Amino acid sequence: MKLTYPATFYPKEVKNLKLTYPAIFYPWEGGNGFTVEVPDLPGCISEGNTLADAILMGVDAASGWVLSELEDGNTAPAASKLEDIVPEGDGFVSLIALDMDEYAEKYGKKAIRKNLTIPAWLNTFGEKHNLNFSQVLQEALTSIVNDYFESLGDQEINDKTAAKILKAAGIESDDDIE
Repeated sequence: MKLTYPATFYPKEVKNLKLTYPAIFYPWEGGNGFTVEVPDLPGCISEGNTLADAILMGVDAASGWVLSELEDGNTAPAASKLEDIVPEGDGFVSLIALDMDEYAEKYGKKAIRKNLTIPAWLNTFGEKHNLNFSQVLQEALTSIVNDYFESLGDQEINDKTAAKILKAAGIESDDDIE
């Protein structure tokens, strides 16, 4: 997984944004899984091995779709009425709920302001060479995270892994994060 630093910011007007969208669930032939489609979000399709998993995957896919739109400066599409959605075959319709604040906090591109301390000589060098300190820090941290992810392969990120990433970046505890 490669990270790139975003050029856009999470819009301020998105605070406390909770959305609901109708989703169509289609059972898999010969299995327990489901494909989920969110018709109001073109191309938003996911699946899960169980109905519960499909619901979670649908919420994740829809949240990512909407967040991408919001970060691009667009508005979230209006949801269709539940009764206006007609599934094909043996599909059924249900509402899914999106908590965009929670999703954006985890996955959003919002820039966070950080104050930091550097040696005077490094500041002098950076200013003399017209370095963008924020960009240099972003690129360095992204490189550290990318190297770490490459060393993990396809492992899932959890709190322990996140702690290792912070340690690799020279941050030993939550007390070091301001």
